Amino acid sequence: MDRLYERCCGIDVHKKMIVACFKHGNDQEIREYGTTTAELRELTAWLLNEKCEMIAMESTASYWKPLYNIFELSGLDAIVVNARDMKAVPGRKTDVKDAEWIADLLQHGLLKASYVPDREQRELREASRYRKSLIEERARELNRLQKMLEGANIKLSSFTSDINGKSSRRILNALLEGKKLDEEQLQELLHGSMHKKIPEIMKAVDGVLTPLQKQLIKNIIDHIDDMGRRIEDMDKLISNYLDKYQKAIKQIDEVPGIGIQSAETILAEIGLEMKRFPSDAHISSWAGLSPGNNESAGKRRNSKTTKGNKTLKTTLIQCAKSAVKKEGTFFYAQYQRLVVRRGKNRAIVAVAHSMLIAIYHMLKENKPYKELGEDYYNQFNKERKINSYLKKLYALGWEPEIATQQI
Repeated sequence: MDRLYERCCGIDVHKKMIVACFKHGNDQEIREYGTTTAELRELTAWLLNEKCEMIAMESTASYWKPLYNIFELSGLDAIVVNARDMKAVPGRKTDVKDAEWIADLLQHGLLKASYVPDREQRELREASRYRKSLIEERARELNRLQKMLEGANIKLSSFTSDINGKSSRRILNALLEGKKLDEEQLQELLHGSMHKKIPEIMKAVDGVLTPLQKQLIKNIIDHIDDMGRRIEDMDKLISNYLDKYQKAIKQIDEVPGIGIQSAETILAEIGLEMKRFPSDAHISSWAGLSPGNNESAGKRRNSKTTKGNKTLKTTLIQCAKSAVKKEGTFFYAQYQRLVVRRGKNRAIVAVAHSMLIAIYHMLKENKPYKELGEDYYNQFNKERKINSYLKKLYALGWEPEIATQQI
C-alpha cells in the first residue's frame, strides 16, 4: 500500500498521559508524555526536530484540545479523527498498540480528519455554548418554580403566558410577603391587558404557602434572576466578538423562525467559510440532520438521523418549531405536508434540515433569503395531483354533470 506520509505521528490521548508513535518509513519510535503544557512542549520539540509532516489523534472528550492548541501555535499540522473511523481489529489492546495503529493508518492515508475550526471560532463556540447552557438551566429553574407553585395549589400559570413575566413576579412577591390579595391590589399589580382576567387570577392564587415553601420559592427566584444577569453578560461578551459576523447574522435573521441569538449560535458552530463543506448534504450530515442509510435488497427502510453537532442540531430544531407556526411560508407548507404521514418530530427535523440547506447556500453564494411561498409544492406534478383528487371524488360518488347543475 502506498504511503501518503513518510514522517508522521499517531497519538493516543488520555487525561493524564499520552502515547506518541512516530513513524519514519518502516522505523518507528514510541514515547510517553504527561499532559501539562511543559510536557506537551517537549513532545512538540521532538516532533519538530524529527520534521513530522502530519499528526493524528483521537477525539477523546476534550483532552485533545491542549495538544491541538500547542501544535497549532508551533506550526505543526495535526488532525483530529473520530474514534469510529479508526477502530483496530479486536484483540490485545494497549495504549502503545493504539498509538501504533493510529500512526499506521495515518501513514497510508486511511484517516478522515474531523472539522476543527480556527482558534478564534473555537473560543466563540465555547462562549456561545456556555450561553446556551445558561438558558437551558434557567428554563429548568422555571419548571421547578412551576412545580413548587402547583404543590402550593397556586395555578397562576393557567392564566398567565409567562410565569416569569412582570405581572406574575409582582403577584408572587406579594404572596411571598404574606399579603392576602384582593381585586383592588391585583388592579395595581397587573398590566392593562390582564385586568379582564382578575376574577380567574383571584381563584388561581388562592393557595396555601407554608414557610418552607416560601423559602424554597425565594431561592428558586433568586437563581432565575442570577441566570438572567449571567445571560445578559454573555450576550454583551459575545456581541463584542461578532463584528465580522454582522452581515451574515442579518442574512440568517431573515429566515423565518431564526432570531439574532439563534443566528449567532449557528454561525459560531459552522463559521463563515462554506468551502470546508463540499455540498449541502455534507453539512447536513455533519450537523446530524440527514436521514441515516438503511438499505437492503434495494429497499430503503426507516432510519434515525445521523449523529452530529448537538448544539447546531438542537438550535435548528428549536428554530424549526417556531418557523412552522408562520402561515404562508415554505416551512409551514412543508411541515403540513409531512406531519400527516411522518409525525410531528420527523416533520420538524425535516424542516430544520431544509433551514440548514437554505443557510448553507445563503452563506456560500452570498445571497439573501428567498421565500418560496406556501404553494411551492403545488407547482409540481399538477396533472398527477388533479387525477389523484378526481379519483377520490369519484370514489365518494361525485359526478361532473350533477356538480355543474348545482353550481
